[in-house]
Amino acid sequence: MKKGTSQFIAILLMVVIAFICGFGGSVAGSWAMQNGYLDKYIGSAETAASEEVTPAVQPDSTQNKSAAEPITINVNGDMTVAEAVAEKVLPSVVGISTTFTYPSYYNSFFGWGGGSQSYDTTSVGTGVIVDERGYILTNSHVVNDGDVKSIKVSLYDGETAEAKVLYSNSTLDLAVIKIDGTERDLVAAELGDSDEVNIGAYAAAIGNPLGLAFERSMSQGIISGLNRAITVTNESTGAQITMEGLMQTDATINSGNSGGPLLNSKGQVIGINSAKASSGEGMGFAIPINGAKPIVQQIINTGSYNRPMIGITGIGLEDQSSYSSEQLEEYFGTTTGIYVYSITEGGGAEAADIEKGDIIMELNGTPVGTMNKLNTLLVQYDPGDTVTLTILRDGKEKKVDVTLTGDKTASLLPTEDAKEEPEPFEDYDFEDEGSDEDSHSEGGFGGQIPGSGEGRGQRP
Repeated sequence: MKKGTSQFIAILLMVVIAFICGFGGSVAGSWAMQNGYLDKYIGSAETAASEEVTPAVQPDSTQNKSAAEPITINVNGDMTVAEAVAEKVLPSVVGISTTFTYPSYYNSFFGWGGGSQSYDTTSVGTGVIVDERGYILTNSHVVNDGDVKSIKVSLYDGETAEAKVLYSNSTLDLAVIKIDGTERDLVAAELGDSDEVNIGAYAAAIGNPLGLAFERSMSQGIISGLNRAITVTNESTGAQITMEGLMQTDATINSGNSGGPLLNSKGQVIGINSAKASSGEGMGFAIPINGAKPIVQQIINTGSYNRPMIGITGIGLEDQSSYSSEQLEEYFGTTTGIYVYSITEGGGAEAADIEKGDIIMELNGTPVGTMNKLNTLLVQYDPGDTVTLTILRDGKEKKVDVTLTGDKTASLLPTEDAKEEPEPFEDYDFEDEGSDEDSHSEGGFGGQIPGSGEGRGQRP
């Protein structure tokens, strides 16, 4: 048989076999359907496809075995979360242009002598309206810690308004300013609960990076960390301030963003943007809004803020850099806490028999290592409230109840005159007055986590 004839016969046989198999499968399928053999299988498959699938939840010790409730983001149509947040909050964000006198120091040509001169300069920051009557929350450094010649506020409708400073605190880096809200259609932002913020939560920042040419720019990211501590430098005075309890975010924050809101996915203000990493990218820091709420509310209600005070001047052992941790441990029995340098006459500390040289370790059970931490905790109370301090005296701990007093004018930072006072540890004759690098290493940046180094920040 020829080769071509063999191939033709083989192909023909394959076609015939395929036809027989297909016809037979069809006949068999029809016969099975007619006799009801496939009904139960097809029916069960259709039922399974129509049921909702409930994902398995691995319960921990605090959960039962029921499935967790789904998280729903309420946005309309094709609107994203970022768009919804922007639509809600942009009308509440303002630009703040400040004019103030800036001192400049210089040396002579030969390197000795020299002097100083002052000149007017301007800066731009951000604020957020917290009451439709014209109250605006921002950073203290945005308004030069209250020492300004003029403040102009740029509103969402394109208008500008003159503002005055009602409150400024350089340690907390918070300020409240006010414009005339009469006959203005101002929109107050909704304040959230910063205590409910978790790492990984959505975060958005709105501000005026690099000036008003890019006003109300928005960036988004997540909450990268909580309870961070950084050290920043006051550009006017050169003083270094340690800020604690900050929220860290990778939402972009640049120069001019200071004082702007950090927002959650509901468009609620959860923080006030205050600093960014001096090196590295995507590391911004915000003051939790819960620390500002009592201040804002009291100013709105009364026109001023009556700051609760213990009635001492002190220095945090963690703040000082003159003595090593070994020296502090030897003479005080601790390397953390607030060294009481003086007692304010008529204050709560005097009434509670707190003495110079005592070390304040805790306030109502919460450790305090720096004055900033102590003052941040005190913001949550009112004058007249009683708090329990744990103090260390002569190597022994004791608890003391202190009734807080009020002060509407006092600053949380020592004055320039106070900085000239003798070293607060002058009562102790340390053999080595040098510093131990390990006791106050500035280390890398990134915020302070228990056991890590201190971070260094930059005011945006």
